[in-house]
Amino acid sequence: MNLFTRISSRTKKANLYYVTLVALLCIASYLLGIWQNTAVNPRAAFDDSDGTPCEGFTRPNSTKDLDFDAHHNIQDPPPVTETAVSFPSCAAALSEHTPCEDAKRSLKFSRERLEYRQRHCPEREEILKCRIPAPYGYKTPFRWPASRDVAWFANVPHTELTVEKKNQNWVRYENDRFWFPGGGTMFPRGADAYIDDIGRLIDLSDGSIRTAIDTGCGVASFGAYLLSRNITTMSFAPRDTHEAQVQFALERGVPAMIGIMATIRLPYPSRAFDLAHCSRCLIPWGQNDGAYLMEVDRVLRPGGYWILSGPPINWQKRWKGWERTMDDLNAEQTQIEQVARSLCWKKVVQRDDLAIWQKPFNHIDCKKTREVLKNPEFCRHDQDPDMAWYTKMDSCLTPLPEVDDAEDLKTVAGGKVEKWPARLNAIPPRVNKGALEEITPEAFLENTKLWKQRVSYYKKLDYQLGETGRYRNLVDMNAYLGGFAAALADDPVWVMNVVPVEAKLNTLGVIYERGLIGTYQNWCEAMSTYPRTYDFIHADSVFTLYQGQCEPEEILLEMDRILRPGGGVIIRDDVDVLIKVKELTKGLEWEGRIADHEKGPHEREKIYYAVKQYWTVPAPDEDKNNTSALS
Repeated sequence: MNLFTRISSRTKKANLYYVTLVALLCIASYLLGIWQNTAVNPRAAFDDSDGTPCEGFTRPNSTKDLDFDAHHNIQDPPPVTETAVSFPSCAAALSEHTPCEDAKRSLKFSRERLEYRQRHCPEREEILKCRIPAPYGYKTPFRWPASRDVAWFANVPHTELTVEKKNQNWVRYENDRFWFPGGGTMFPRGADAYIDDIGRLIDLSDGSIRTAIDTGCGVASFGAYLLSRNITTMSFAPRDTHEAQVQFALERGVPAMIGIMATIRLPYPSRAFDLAHCSRCLIPWGQNDGAYLMEVDRVLRPGGYWILSGPPINWQKRWKGWERTMDDLNAEQTQIEQVARSLCWKKVVQRDDLAIWQKPFNHIDCKKTREVLKNPEFCRHDQDPDMAWYTKMDSCLTPLPEVDDAEDLKTVAGGKVEKWPARLNAIPPRVNKGALEEITPEAFLENTKLWKQRVSYYKKLDYQLGETGRYRNLVDMNAYLGGFAAALADDPVWVMNVVPVEAKLNTLGVIYERGLIGTYQNWCEAMSTYPRTYDFIHADSVFTLYQGQCEPEEILLEMDRILRPGGGVIIRDDVDVLIKVKELTKGLEWEGRIADHEKGPHEREKIYYAVKQYWTVPAPDEDKNNTSALS
């Protein structure tokens, strides 16, 4: 055996001894551990019943304070524990319920200056807690532009106008639908021909006239036909003996509201409209110290036009048909002319049945004439010209923003707006001149960009919003700068931009400077419109805005009232608010879901998309034995 073999044999024996020694020490240690554990609890070494500590076993102290919970996780929203609220259907007779224009309530108010016919809302305890039903046979309206000329009879089941205005071509009834030939009291050849007549007197085609207001609008054919000329009209008329005229307008897909010139300001800001129109609207313009023309002046943009057709214009040829004396009509026109001059308006033209006046671009000359014409005086500087929610209509001239005396008389007070369509996205004068300190030009442009992104996301959530022609009448309950409406400007829709009177900033003037339309509103009250006005409702932070002022179910019931069956709703708000809102809408029988913010799931603000289900009152024979929700 050589040397290498002997060394290797010795190494193997040494390794064997080492391994044997280690094994003996491990066995001894194991047995010692068993003995110690058995001394504490004899059952522990043999208990494998369910993997839980056995009776009498105490966990080592070293594990007592360990915490394996995450300390930076997003909290889940608290579970809703309230019992779901159910809202029953109102009686069938209330299918056209308009809470703030109730005929019975109006009888409590003065007849002077038609105060009784303006807006009067029920007390909080009088508000109905039921869902306004659609009439039996209600159908989804015709799509625009077909809806301009035709509507379902079942949706507005009133034939009074077809009789009263039969010879004036307002509306015709045939079989199961109404037809709107575009006629009017002062335009028997149709609204299109009438607008052509106006277009020969002032330019309606160059984009300088974008927003109009039609007082005493009838079924709003004037506004309906202006739409094809890129002019959006705010049409209004009272709820009076001409039953449902505003409802007809809305059913046609034309912007309109219930309203009247009485004792309070119209719910629009100053310098809003490029054109104001009255076609035999029967408003006593020269009476009450000219207060109604002063209100038109307040809402008319510098350089804007006022158009009057009907009594007393062209009275020399018309007086016999109007069944009034020549002296009476002459005195009325003289009175109107005097008020217009006192407002510093210039009469542009009178031709046949049309008369047109123009408001000055600024008040440089008008201030000088005050030295001679003492009346009307300028309104006080502490009277906010944009405040128009239950604000008394005063007999004073609303002063235009200051301009330098050295400037030209054509200098537009408050700033000139761009022509349409550039006007939509151009920086509005109120923003450019710093009238709203918190909104810089940069912030305005960023807001416009933001809403283009948001509306693009909305169309993915609500395929009906993305479907061209599915929706026509839209309302934005908290419009801010009108970004939502601006992002939809190329779609065949119109948007009623609402600025809540509780909003931090009064931005409605900016919205009009963009060439959009809107109104003021307190959402703790009902809107001045009929049930089923809108196809789609957008509500951005509305429920957060009204926390502590009224209950969310009151706002939701109003939303349900003005929304058409099958209409869509998008509500964006804090996630906790939306969870409560979603629970309440179960009682309205809306179908909806909460989706993530467009930036992703980590934003607390979420989006609730819902659809109002289609339902109507039962057929008349089925309804005989039904008890009213209000009996």
